[in-house]
Amino acid sequence: MSSTENSAGARFTGKTIVVTGAASGIGRATALAFAGEGGIVYAADIDAAGLAATAAASNGEIRTVVTDVTQTEDIRALMDRAAAETGGIDVVFNNAGAGGDRAPIDEIEPAGWDRTMDLLLRSVAFGIRYAVPHMKGRASTRNGGAAIINTSSVAAVGPGYSPTAYAVAKAGVLHLSKVAAADLAKHGIRVAAVQPGFINTNIFTRALDLTGDAETSAKAAIAAMSQQAQPVARGGQASDIAEAVLFLASEAAGFVTGTSLIVDGGMTIGPRHSWDPNSPGIFEALEQFVQPPAA
Repeated sequence: MSSTENSAGARFTGKTIVVTGAASGIGRATALAFAGEGGIVYAADIDAAGLAATAAASNGEIRTVVTDVTQTEDIRALMDRAAAETGGIDVVFNNAGAGGDRAPIDEIEPAGWDRTMDLLLRSVAFGIRYAVPHMKGRASTRNGGAAIINTSSVAAVGPGYSPTAYAVAKAGVLHLSKVAAADLAKHGIRVAAVQPGFINTNIFTRALDLTGDAETSAKAAIAAMSQQAQPVARGGQASDIAEAVLFLASEAAGFVTGTSLIVDGGMTIGPRHSWDPNSPGIFEALEQFVQPPAA
């Protein structure tokens, strides 16, 4: 388990927390972290076996709910169950997702575009929609207020980080988080987003439909690449994002809403040559054309 999961703190004792995409990766790490700090966690995913493994790995309380977040009735049922069993919802982490359609904008088909938007953006909108009725009033009764955290991405800041449809959806999540924060302030509900960078999860191999030895080799290559992808010289881990989500959901972030936290090891601070001495910038690249001064 990560240091987050073993934390001696108990920032979420007795609080009801819903985490989607909890069968693996960022969602799994975050569900374990919330449960490790006393939360009653409703872990949701389409992968029943993965959910069972998440619950088995927990040192806290995790209740699993098989949920397809592309189906709004599944989302509604998830939120209604969590509230019915515990009296309300304190934190929602809208995280479920995948790589989506990989086609560029001049090749993508409507069905691929719609599937990507349903999974990555529409699910977040309705995760908020169906959670909020159960979150109203928690600010005054649960010491610290209610919070919604949504998974966006560094892909939201510009091209080059992901396929087009994924990037557009994640930019939508970023803006949705801002406007939802404005809409929900009257209810004492904070809304924020987290923007992961290159994180070592299975999202990459799943996007490529890899299995067996090919998947194992790809994971090793991704792990090696991720150590060199940003100024912080190590691969990003799911626990890095879990730490950020728990902060945004906690009382320590009680004055934080309508914004996002980029957790990318510095990937987006500038072009590679701004931080990598082995990557020449434009002036270094042009030096070969500069004639040395005459003796």
